[in-house]
Amino acid sequence: MFKYYGKLTPYLFLIPAGVVLIIFFFIPFFQTILLSFQDYTNSIYSPAMVGLDNYIKLFQNPIFYKVLWNTFIYLVVAVPVLATVPLVLAILINQQIRFANLYKILIYLPVIVSIVVAAIAFKWLYADQGILNYIVTSMGLDSIGWLTDPDFALYSVIFVTIWKGIGYYMIIYLAALMSVPKELYEACDIDGANFVTKHLTVTIPHIMPTIALVTTISSISAMKVFAEIYVMTKGGPLDASKTIVYYIYERAFENLDLGFASAMAVVLLIIVMAFSFINIFCFERNKYQI
Repeated sequence: MFKYYGKLTPYLFLIPAGVVLIIFFFIPFFQTILLSFQDYTNSIYSPAMVGLDNYIKLFQNPIFYKVLWNTFIYLVVAVPVLATVPLVLAILINQQIRFANLYKILIYLPVIVSIVVAAIAFKWLYADQGILNYIVTSMGLDSIGWLTDPDFALYSVIFVTIWKGIGYYMIIYLAALMSVPKELYEACDIDGANFVTKHLTVTIPHIMPTIALVTTISSISAMKVFAEIYVMTKGGPLDASKTIVYYIYERAFENLDLGFASAMAVVLLIIVMAFSFINIFCFERNKYQI
């Protein structure tokens, strides 16, 4: 009898996590799918079942493709920087240098700053009469509409995301660097390898799973960005900085079109799951072979 209960012990420890997943993931997940088949435009209290109409309207909506393109730009610009710059900083700080802990603290500080506070601060910096335009005009150039020009708005917001995330991913890389055997570096020194060659041949191959993890996490975060856009641009100007998550919020809570917004959320979920499967099959395939 005690052996029987002993076998159940691991599953008992999983119950709290399972309850949390059911309440905060599975129930909203299936509810969102159900909402995506309903029409709330006439009445939010008595929706009508419309089948795939929301998905048809979604893929016929030009704004959807606009925000999808903006999200793709966000992904392409932010992710390579967040995957490489923190790695370079981690490698440099991991060397035997003075004040290494101070550098870690300074680089990590943006991570502990609230994203709302950071977005408000950068909104002041980007203002027409802000510090950045003061520097630009003092150099004899015309002021730039960092948040009001469609050509600059999205990239200005992307910079805030990069600034906020570099320290976080640097810490992840620093933890991974601790697992690299020092004997491999000593062998490279004996062979006469320089600093760059040593890290290209030893460090990067050894922490490749961590690089894949950072790439996946930063990709998902870039696709789900919301707070920066909400505080700084509200998706403008002319939808130039509107991403898919902000568009979901806009249609759901400003237009009360819950069915259309839910259909977009389902599409976003499929995209995020696709990135997760790419990570599993391309970078960690050997872990899941039977």
